Amino acid sequence: MVNIREAVSDEVELIRKQRVKAYKDHAKVIPKAHWEALRKAIMSDADQQVDVKLLVAEIDGEIVGSVALFPAKSDAYKGLVEMIDYPEIRMLAVNQESRGKGVAEALIKECIHRTKIIGSQNIGLHTADFMKTAMRLYERMGFARMPEFDFQPANDGIIVKAYRLSIE
Repeated sequence: MVNIREAVSDEVELIRKQRVKAYKDHAKVIPKAHWEALRKAIMSDADQQVDVKLLVAEIDGEIVGSVALFPAKSDAYKGLVEMIDYPEIRMLAVNQESRGKGVAEALIKECIHRTKIIGSQNIGLHTADFMKTAMRLYERMGFARMPEFDFQPANDGIIVKAYRLSIE
């Protein structure tokens, strides 16, 4: 069973290392400069900004995944995209051994739940075509494209695509 909880401060370094390891497969299919920009972003201290919730997924007491839930109107992408007026899911990562066990979906559902609690009508995220498995999951969960919030972080033709889920 997957347990979701907020991370504690002494877990942050482990979480960041786990993110890089989880994203490492993408380095094989994207330009080196793009990988370096992505690696820098997922290792950054952006997850420690005020009101960002850093959540972890545990199976049998072991951290197997994480996600950062950024509040509305926060600079989640350090000026690369305009601030949006709903919370945003960022840096979703699940370790290789735990994929296919519902970890990513459990983390996303917790983000949706927390967004409902604060009364937001929407939750968003950004992803790219090279993250095929993630895109399929987001679309299956009902996230819809919001191309007006797309951006290109490395001027290499790779578009980081915006998605949004309307919450009833």
